[in-house]
Amino acid sequence: MTEQDRLTAIQTVVDRVTSWQDGATEGTVEDELRRGADEVGVELSEDEFRRLADVIQDRHGSVSAAEVLAGD
Repeated sequence: MTEQDRLTAIQTVVDRVTSWQDGATEGTVEDELRRGADEVGVELSEDEFRRLADVIQDRHGSVSAAEVLAGD
């Protein structure tokens, strides 16, 4: 899987979680991110899961996975 394919898959998961997790607890968001990543076959570090979950919780709207993960 290329890096672009990986980011596309991660963005798909982030979009899905963001669309129906507004107002959910951070633990729920992170659990759903993990579940989605497993479904699409993408590995993320613990830090990546936490950062994505934090941003989804904070923004309550559109989240760019590429921007969040660019800090690696």
